[in-house]
Amino acid sequence: MEAIVLGGGEEAWARKYGVGSKALVPYQGRPMTEWVLEALKGAGLSAVYVGENPGLSPPPRLTLPDQGSLLANLEAALAHVEGRVLVATADLPHLTPEAVRFVLEKAPEAALVYPIVPKEAVEARFPGNRRTYARLREGTFTGGNLLLLDKALFFQALPLAKRVVALRKKPLSLARLIGLDVLLKLLLGRLSLGELEARARRILGVEARALLTPYPEVGVDVDREEDLVS
Repeated sequence: MEAIVLGGGEEAWARKYGVGSKALVPYQGRPMTEWVLEALKGAGLSAVYVGENPGLSPPPRLTLPDQGSLLANLEAALAHVEGRVLVATADLPHLTPEAVRFVLEKAPEAALVYPIVPKEAVEARFPGNRRTYARLREGTFTGGNLLLLDKALFFQALPLAKRVVALRKKPLSLARLIGLDVLLKLLLGRLSLGELEARARRILGVEARALLTPYPEVGVDVDREEDLVS
């Protein structure tokens, strides 16, 4: 298995640090994305990197230019890998090899596996960090910035995946896309993970599973400059 690291895009606040992409903003003396590449390497994965590469270390196996959007970057990278792949965003400076290995070892067999992290785990490790949460029957969770996917099956779900990615930080909008009954249960905190997975499977046409992970490092990215101090 290989990894894809998505480091494209530009953030206005990143220019303060002399770079365009937040992936290259320094965190503890290194570009943020180097922490991601280091964690992936420590877990035994080589990486295809999408974005500007000014000489990153550890070096990715392959670097591709930014295609202009998250999904376009993912599609470009998928052309250079086979089978099952781990996708990571480049703004996860806290990511560790242990967290990556947990996802790889515990993930169920499915076309899409999406790690989720309990709110209490995030707040214990990163107090004060602002996340987007969804309240489900099993607890309150934030989504991870890692994704395990099967290349062949992923393309079956690509049209809807584009809509889902656009709404990935708007849980209520995602629920509307999935259905009113799901929205109602989500608002009442009665929606279960199993129900959510079943609805995703019905709409996407492929097996999609959530993976409960105790590692908040997979869900705490850098959205704003103030997140750099976490």
